[in-house]
Amino acid sequence: MKSRNRAPHSPARALLVTDQPVLAGVVELALNHGTYTTRVALSAPEAIDALKEWQPHLAVIDMDVGDGEIMNWLEQTQARSERIPVVALTRRGDLKTKLAAFDHGVDDILTVPFSPEELVARALALMRRTYGEMGVFAPVLTVGELEIDILNRSVTAGGHQLHLTSLEQNLLYLLAANAGRLLTRDEIIDYLWGTDYAAESNVVDRHVRNLRAKLQNDWHRPRYIVTVPGQGYQFTPRTG
Repeated sequence: MKSRNRAPHSPARALLVTDQPVLAGVVELALNHGTYTTRVALSAPEAIDALKEWQPHLAVIDMDVGDGEIMNWLEQTQARSERIPVVALTRRGDLKTKLAAFDHGVDDILTVPFSPEELVARALALMRRTYGEMGVFAPVLTVGELEIDILNRSVTAGGHQLHLTSLEQNLLYLLAANAGRLLTRDEIIDYLWGTDYAAESNVVDRHVRNLRAKLQNDWHRPRYIVTVPGQGYQFTPRTG
């Protein structure tokens, strides 16, 4: 592993470990706000191989993958002075889980669901703390015709700047990060509110409707968010 004191050459390598494609899409899009080359590992053996051979500068690890096998490997095989910075993701936000993660050597922990801007901020802070520099921060990403500004929580569509609520930005981020993929209402609820959330029957439809109104996205002639009847929604970015 690279020394924690050695600054990476741009772009830095970021390893994402998760077997959840919806979550992976959001993390990958969020990391695009920095100068990262991102690789996704779906299992513990794949992750451990990447950690040894690819030598990433940052790891974002879903603690539910491999029943802690990756965390044990990190703790047992790396010298403390050479550990790469690790952000752990967990669906259990209790203190016991968080303390156990820190005992295994993670540097930060986020409870799913989390806001994309929180991941961006923590990843940049970890890179600066570890290597003395955080690299380039790009607050605005372009997805089709949309420009998503994570810093000012705004979106530019058709030359008009739209200000979104935190939930609306997270919803747009979720949809845009999984462009072309059908997201069911249950998947949207699980990501935005968590698996234990007792949702109202129309909560997703209501928030999609509000987001569409701001995007001036008529559901009869959708430009960005397509309704798949009886199933959910699909983001289709337009380029002209």
